[in-house]
Amino acid sequence: MSTDSRKRAPIGVFDSGVGGLTVAREIARQLPNENIVYFGDTARVPYGSKSQNTIIRFSEQIIRFLKTKEVKAIVIACNTASALALDAVHNEFDVPVMGVVIPGARAAVEATQNRRVGVIGTDATVQSGMYTKVIQSMAPDVTVVEKACPLFVPLVEEGFKDHVVTREVIEYYLESMRDSGIDALILGCTHYPLLRSKIREYMGEKIQIVNPAYETAMDLKKLLYEEKMENDGSTREHSRYSFYVSDAAEKFRRFANTVMPFDVPTTNVVNIEEY
Repeated sequence: MSTDSRKRAPIGVFDSGVGGLTVAREIARQLPNENIVYFGDTARVPYGSKSQNTIIRFSEQIIRFLKTKEVKAIVIACNTASALALDAVHNEFDVPVMGVVIPGARAAVEATQNRRVGVIGTDATVQSGMYTKVIQSMAPDVTVVEKACPLFVPLVEEGFKDHVVTREVIEYYLESMRDSGIDALILGCTHYPLLRSKIREYMGEKIQIVNPAYETAMDLKKLLYEEKMENDGSTREHSRYSFYVSDAAEKFRRFANTVMPFDVPTTNVVNIEEY
């Protein structure tokens, strides 16, 4: 690939469903010249309850699909797949692949003053202990408190984020976290930034909320710059975004329009099992 076509090549972003749109949104904000190809595995969502081998197999299929779109870098915009599959796929493909766990963990280590960090995520992310491992490899003196909040995802996906029931679920899950003495909290699932203001309201101003989606976009920016792959916007007018799913395209499109800062006109269905 010539340097110019590498610069114009899109970023691949994938997730088990719609949550990774929060990562795509941050990439669109922080790197406005980049093209994005997004894949949501809506036929096989959720990943949070699947085994590691299954999640690795799904991730490999999706990366093979994204490579047909000639992407120059891939972001696993899913905490579960970042925790369970990143190491396996990292050396398997000739394209840089990054996840959301390491950028989020690093930001939390930088944010905490009292060396106590909280992590909320899906069952699979929390059971993997990935955030604890990564944070303690960076800063062994930091204590990590992890908590699974499985109901947050369906509440977001069903459009309940402003409903009173969501406030009650936040209180139910996070009461122990609020009293645990942490001063930084990682939103360890890509759906959770959509509940950020409610979580912040409940946790109080003293606790720094870390959004791995933002941190991942900044890491991606650095990677593209270092590899001389960043799109400087000199070659064309508008960034192009395309969206692919494995099922339920219309439902995905409606949700995407509530998350993305622009209209998502079409969503294409892909038979991901073919890859």
